[in-house]
Amino acid sequence: MKNRFRILLILAVIAGNVLIDQATKQIARTHLRGKGRIEVVGDLFVMRYTENSGAFLGLGSGLKQPWRTIVFSLFPTIIMTALIIYIFRSRAMQRWELIWYACIIGGGIGNIIDRLLFSGMVTDFLNFGIGTVRTGILNLADISITAGVTGILVLSVKQHLEEKKQQSSGSITPEAEATRKSEEN
Repeated sequence: MKNRFRILLILAVIAGNVLIDQATKQIARTHLRGKGRIEVVGDLFVMRYTENSGAFLGLGSGLKQPWRTIVFSLFPTIIMTALIIYIFRSRAMQRWELIWYACIIGGGIGNIIDRLLFSGMVTDFLNFGIGTVRTGILNLADISITAGVTGILVLSVKQHLEEKKQQSSGSITPEAEATRKSEEN
C-alpha cells in the first residue's frame, strides 16, 4: 500500500470516528437529556442519556481525584499516542489492520475529548439487549473501540490459522505471499 494512501486512510478513519462520535453525543446531550428511556426498536435498542465518570459499565467511577484523571484521561492519551506512532511506523500492516487500529484510536480520542470538555464525564446514550440481557449504556466511541479490537482479534486468528496451514502443507497461500510482499515494501 502506498504511503500517501496509508496516511489518508488512517486519518480519514480516525477523523470520521471522532466526528461521528462527537456529533451523536452532542445530539444526545441536546435531545435526550432528561427524557428517560426511549425505545427505538422495542426493547432491542433503547436510548437513555447518562454521563459516565468511569470506564465501560461505569467501572472505576468511584475513583477519587487525581486517580480518576490519571486512569481515564492521562493513561488513555498515552495509549492513543503510542497506537498512532505504531500504525504510522509499521509498514507491514495490511489495509484492514490499519482500519481496525484507526477505529480504536478514533473511539479513544472521542471519549478523551468528552473527559476534557465535560469535567471528566463521558456522554453515553445507547443500550442494546433483550429483556434483562443488555449491554451497558454506551456511545459510538465504545462501539468503534469494540469493533477495532474484535477486528484485530479476528485478523490475528485468521493469520495464525493460515500460518499453521502453510506449515503443515509446506506451501505459501496467496494471502501469505501478499503479506510477504507488503512487508518487503
